[in-house]
Amino acid sequence: MDAREINARLRRGEELAPKDLAWFAQGLAEGTVSDAQAGAFAMGVCLRGLPEAARVALTLAMRDSGHVLEWNMDAPVVDKHSTGGVGDCVSLVLAPALAACGVYVPMISGRGLGHTGGTLDKLEAIPGYSVSPDETRLRQIVSEVGCAIVSASADIAPADKRLYAIRDVTATVESLDLITASILSKKLAAGLQSLVLDVKVGSGAFMKTADDARALARSLVSTANAAGCPTTALITDMTQPLASELGNALEVDASMRVLTGLEQGPLYDLTIALGAELLNIAGIADGEAKLRAAISSGAAAERFGQMVYALGGPLQFVESWQRYLPEAPVIREVPALASGQVTAIDGEALGLAVVHLGGGRLVETDLVNPAVGLAEVVRLGDKITKGQPLAVVHAAREAQAEQAALAVQGAITLGDAGPDLPPLISERIA
Repeated sequence: MDAREINARLRRGEELAPKDLAWFAQGLAEGTVSDAQAGAFAMGVCLRGLPEAARVALTLAMRDSGHVLEWNMDAPVVDKHSTGGVGDCVSLVLAPALAACGVYVPMISGRGLGHTGGTLDKLEAIPGYSVSPDETRLRQIVSEVGCAIVSASADIAPADKRLYAIRDVTATVESLDLITASILSKKLAAGLQSLVLDVKVGSGAFMKTADDARALARSLVSTANAAGCPTTALITDMTQPLASELGNALEVDASMRVLTGLEQGPLYDLTIALGAELLNIAGIADGEAKLRAAISSGAAAERFGQMVYALGGPLQFVESWQRYLPEAPVIREVPALASGQVTAIDGEALGLAVVHLGGGRLVETDLVNPAVGLAEVVRLGDKITKGQPLAVVHAAREAQAEQAALAVQGAITLGDAGPDLPPLISERIA
């Protein structure tokens, strides 16, 4: 086959056969397709789009461009994927809670992207935690503990790694077809039997409107199901941060407070909803009750501690997690400049404030400071008096804290009347 001919047919709007897409994906993985040809392909898909059959074929081709895990377990192998938000640390609570309910969770996760935090960066705030075990060790941990939150190995969907980098520099990131193939190729390569998707919408999400979120959810769900992985999606609110903490160590702390029963709220509620949906897909009854029991009994926290230790972290992390997490040297409150009710929160601006504190990456080579971030961020509808804290900045230096404080004050809008609060979950796509 010839990449030029495939791109020409794509440009003309002709449908590509599965064998064409399989050849192209393998060429991406092996390097026989050039960067220029990959860029032309990405732009062609972005402009022309793919019919569903071709989108499924591309997803499977990218999955099969590398190693695909297979499991021989006595219970379902399941996972969750979020499209990204701020204060979203559901994975840290959900994976061990699901494991405590008797399913297996090999959770292949990613790093921070843009203004959103990354699960791997959060876990690396725990001293010693290694996100890159070899496959033998991964299988052992999943079998013994029930869950492992790790990074994708180099041979998982290598075509996606190549195409993702090309999309980033060719302004084709927003293509629904390419987003769908990218997300699902990695998830399907993990050998899942069931998947639930958390598609976020709002100021802190990549999808700002309900229509965009719904379109992405439908693309992901239809493609995953056609590829043989039973999947549903929940469209969830990101008009404000999910947790009141933003930043890697701070979000680990927030997760531990939920796991140990010290705190409930939106993070707990969404974890239960996503987990119950996933257990239902997997054919396990009374999922919500089982998940609540797993957290209230301490079984979920115990699984989290076992996973942390198995991946190189402290043995007694759950018992005294706060002494293990790094703390920023500069901690200061951000005062409100006026009185009123919180009517809007620009989640993207808050996420970018954390990035500029050093909690994320401005370029790929940046080192992440796990200690920095924002804590105790106010919620929509809160009544605030002038001088009352809108958030607490955790920074490495005073100058950074001052800039973050200005960003917080600009991101939180106060008014005379509270907003109409959107539901945490607005829609289910099946």
